[in-house]
Amino acid sequence: MTLVSPGPSIKPPPATEADPRNPIHNKFWIRPRDQVEEDLSGLRSQPLTFFPGFQFKDELAGLRTPGAWVVPRHAPILEVSRNPRIYSSASGVTINDFPPEFNEYFNSIISMDAPRHARLRRLVAAGFTPRMLARLEDSVQDQAKIIVDEVCERGECDFVTDVAARLPLRIVCDLMGIPDSHHDFVFDQSNIILGAADEEYVPEFGDLITAILTAGEALSQLMDDVATSKVGVDSDDLTSILVNAEVDGERLTRAELASFFILLVVAGNETTRNAISWGLVYLTDHPDQRRIWAEDFEGVAHTAVEEIVRIASPVTYMRRTALCDTVLEGTRIDEGDQVVMHYLCANRDESVFDDPLAFDVRRDPNPHVGYGGPGPHYCLGAHLARREIKVMFRELFTRIGDIEATGDPELLSSAFIHGIKHLPAQFTPTNPSPTHP
Repeated sequence: MTLVSPGPSIKPPPATEADPRNPIHNKFWIRPRDQVEEDLSGLRSQPLTFFPGFQFKDELAGLRTPGAWVVPRHAPILEVSRNPRIYSSASGVTINDFPPEFNEYFNSIISMDAPRHARLRRLVAAGFTPRMLARLEDSVQDQAKIIVDEVCERGECDFVTDVAARLPLRIVCDLMGIPDSHHDFVFDQSNIILGAADEEYVPEFGDLITAILTAGEALSQLMDDVATSKVGVDSDDLTSILVNAEVDGERLTRAELASFFILLVVAGNETTRNAISWGLVYLTDHPDQRRIWAEDFEGVAHTAVEEIVRIASPVTYMRRTALCDTVLEGTRIDEGDQVVMHYLCANRDESVFDDPLAFDVRRDPNPHVGYGGPGPHYCLGAHLARREIKVMFRELFTRIGDIEATGDPELLSSAFIHGIKHLPAQFTPTNPSPTHP
């Protein structure tokens, strides 16, 4: 811990209008990709920089966005990740300081410090056993076949809504024992939570806080209803395991289980769907890399999946809050300052990755931070996410091998999730699998 400051830090106040060159504002991310990459390159070449937040008004006055130090390089992100005693998760993981009532639905293990984080992670990990992961791997394969069956005769689709979004959504719901009839409902609520500043999901921007709270309440109620039906039930879904599990005499409360479900929905569903979506974009843009993977799918799959996660970086950043005065890369960080670990920017760090803007399905080594940096908050579902990406592309290559994006991705207005809302795709129509007529 460094307490000696190199000098006072100067932080500009929140702005009254969003600056499209500010990477913690949504407008930065809906610009052309070449402009975004140019600005990120400039960010990596300059000293640690504080970017102002946004001053909300009227109905959104309770939403505080004071601004943050943006950490754009690989090495200091590892330093922040490894030091939770200096850089805390407990005040939230996005740049917005939401009102206290948000904690009821969104204060899951991702927004906790030890010892509470360690306790909940230990309880939740009881459900991620080798047996459970093996069951899920079979489910991933089955669902990928069904999803391709649903589009293969059409010759065209919206790749995001028809393919990429369906697999992780169904796997999360299957994992938690959510009935099929609720899948569309879960999809819509998760879109509101992570795309709340996007007019497609919340047309009236003034209703943003209410919309997020309502979506969180709806998902929480759904999880509570499912959990009630699982008490005392010997079943192999994760809800049954978690609601009946006891570790060192402790159990998850219903509120903890509900917030964990919301975390799975928004993290396990949204992020994997965007990795798969960006994967098709990059494979379309780089037919030579697509050919390399297609000619030796299993041999290249591991490095190809890691490269998709690196270059897509579906979670753009995670925020921490300084618990004391400290120094990072020679810059003073004051107690209470927000520090943003910018994963997407760091996954293009020229000091770590050769030709970082190149899409290379055989890139090795590839020490990306697409699942977060080392430390207590490394993604619990990374193994499952990798499996979903691999299986989905294997099914696509095998069944509709000439699928490609036919237009530019329609981007999500979000600084937190590197998301694609829609992506037109075409392919030669084929017949459904005989096992899924």
